[in-house]
Parts: sequence; C-alpha cells; structure tokens
Amino acid sequence: MKSHIQKHLTSYKEKYKNRGRLLISCPDKPGIVSAVSTFLHEHGANIVESSQHSTNHEGGMFFIRFEFECEDLLAKEAKLEESFKKIANTFSMNWQFTYAHNLKKTAIFVSKEPHCLLELLWAWESGDLMTDIAVVVSNHEDAREVVESFGIPFKHIPATKDIRQEAEAKQLQVLKDYNIDVIILARYMQILTPTFVAENPYRIINIHHSFLPAFIGARPYERAYQRGVKLIGATSHYVTDDLDEGPIIEQDIERVNHRDDADDLKKKGRLIERTVLARAVKWHLEDRILVHENRTIVFN
Repeated sequence: MKSHIQKHLTSYKEKYKNRGRLLISCPDKPGIVSAVSTFLHEHGANIVESSQHSTNHEGGMFFIRFEFECEDLLAKEAKLEESFKKIANTFSMNWQFTYAHNLKKTAIFVSKEPHCLLELLWAWESGDLMTDIAVVVSNHEDAREVVESFGIPFKHIPATKDIRQEAEAKQLQVLKDYNIDVIILARYMQILTPTFVAENPYRIINIHHSFLPAFIGARPYERAYQRGVKLIGATSHYVTDDLDEGPIIEQDIERVNHRDDADDLKKKGRLIERTVLARAVKWHLEDRILVHENRTIVFN
C-alpha cells in the first residue's frame, strides 16, 4: 500500500475512533426512536446523524440508522452491544452496531475492462473510500501492473464455465486468507455459483451495464442499440442467485440518440458504470444500506 494512502486511513481511524453506527429494522410501532435515543444517551453517546423510514406506520416495517460519538468507544463496544439486547428483544429488532475505526477489508474482482477498477482505486487513493483494499482477484493478467503499482496484492485465478468450481475454491481461499468483508465485482465477467453467493450474503456488490431491469444478462449495449433506446444506464446491486436481480443499491442514466452506435453507447456507459459503482461501494462501507426483501433502504 502506498504510504500516503496508509496515512489517509490511519488519520481517518484516529479521527473517528469514537464514532459508532447502529442499524435497525423491525416492525413499526410507537416508541422505537425514543427507546433507542434514550439508550444511547444513557451510555454516553451523542447522536450526530439519524435517518429513518417506515413502509407503513400501521403494520409496516421500520428502518433507522444512527451515527453517534461516544467517548472511549473501543472499551465500551462489548457492553454497549450486550446492553442493547433487551431493547432489541422488546421491539423484535434486527440490529447491528458497527464502528468507523474498524475499516472493512475489501476484495475487488475484475476481468479485462479496467474502468471501474481504476475509479475505485482513484477514490481510495484520494481518501473518498475508507476501506482496506486487501487484494484484487482476476481471471486475466491485464490489471496486474496497475494494481501492484498501488501496493495491492494481485491474484490471477483463471476462471471459465468449465473450471468454475475449481476457480471458486481458490477464490474463496483467498477471501479467507485476507479476512475479506466486502467483495466488489468491478466488471468481473464470470457468473458466480450459488455456493459462492451463499457464503457471502449481501457482501458482494456488482455493477451491471444497463438500467435494470432492462437488458439483463450479456451484451446489453448491443441489445439497447438494436432496440433504439433513448436512455442508457448502469445499476449497482447486491449479488444473489438470480442473475442481475439482486437488491438494487444505485442507478444512473444518460441520454443517447440515433447518432450513437453500439460503441458510443459503451463509451458513455462506462462513465456511468464507474460513478454508480463507486457510490454504491461508498454507501456500503459507511453502513448506509439496509436490505428488505429484494429492495434496499439507502440512507445517503
């Protein structure tokens, strides 16, 4: 890792050593916000950000994200989580405390096209993505030079449909060796098996080069051109066993017209893909996403 990137990360962890986050989803009922706010206050925490959403205030689901400051948080983490269980049980909550100083360890998977990988690396280098990019995995050698120039280990694991299980066994071992929390598919052009996905639920973020649900699967720009679309887009989503149908995190679009051929659509689309994926990854790293059924609630 380059020294100035390490300084970014070290500075961030020191600055936010007392910053915690609490994500909650539960059946909507009166008293949730009051109970949690009181709990945090009683444990010496000051709420600095709060966002909430209800699908229906009568019988719906309630979602909330707190960000808070708490002096000497590292020493209080275990007690905080244990003490919260009583409130969680009262309101039938799914909940998670996370801590800003515990940077998530990320693995990036890439094939031949480098634009999404480069966007992530630049954002990381500039301090916009606070994570430990621990390893880059690819089924091609093309990205090795640029990845290693950042001081990141590069693992070349050939993968085709004929050797998919063998390749994934090696990939899963790499993830285990580096203790990976988040997997980013930065235009990784291989379909993952149900086994791989099951081992990493809502931890795999993909970028699909179309405005889903339009043009699911391969060659979306060619099909968009043949259809004569006036808008193209990109979609970042969590990976599930249903191809390109996982919970959508972020999307964006760009206007096109009859003068644009398929190559023009690809060129414009790459710009959208880069920014959409980077935003989705940032929100995941900052614990701003809650998944409900096949949808996401994004507190950005």
